[in-house]
Amino acid sequence: MISKRKKSGRDVNGVLLLDKPAGLTSNDVLQMVKRLFDARKAGHTGSLDKPATGMLPICFGEATKFTSYLLNADKYYSTRCQLGAETTTGDAEGEITVTQNVPVFSEKDIASVLTRFHGVIQQIPPMHSSLKHKGQRLYKLAYKGIEVERKPRPVTIHSIKFVGLVEDHLDLEVHCSKGTYIRTLVEDIGKDLGCGAHIWQLIRTGV
Repeated sequence: MISKRKKSGRDVNGVLLLDKPAGLTSNDVLQMVKRLFDARKAGHTGSLDKPATGMLPICFGEATKFTSYLLNADKYYSTRCQLGAETTTGDAEGEITVTQNVPVFSEKDIASVLTRFHGVIQQIPPMHSSLKHKGQRLYKLAYKGIEVERKPRPVTIHSIKFVGLVEDHLDLEVHCSKGTYIRTLVEDIGKDLGCGAHIWQLIRTGV
């Protein structure tokens, strides 16, 4: 009889609310923290894109049993949007595909557009996401220059607040449901403003 190999590491139980730095994937951070604590079992509860920063709960041991609750929880974000340009990825890491002149917007102009995104809206997931198509991650297909059809999905924007507009940078705060893609939200807002937009900076401020 072959016995199962015991996993190495200590029994660590609990949740670490980590402020993820930019330049690392959520899994990179998870593996670093797991090694730091010499933890036998750990998992994160909702990926943040590599350039994004902010709150990433890491669950250890017994706490991994309720990761699904955190995955399904609402999220809070602060984002700076670059108006006047669209990119291949929807954020500042992608190549610029379209540039347009940015009109002079008043706060009332911005607020009028933002009201269209309150409540339940339909979003088409971006190609640069971890969703799978026939067993392959969409972002891996995107890096190969392959684009596949994605079906719209309902998400809920509980609130979207105008924070400020400095030159071509629009600052917003968003409270949304699970499954919301902020890069898609920003792109759609840019289209409704008539000048295009992409994410310049994204911070998850709460879970």
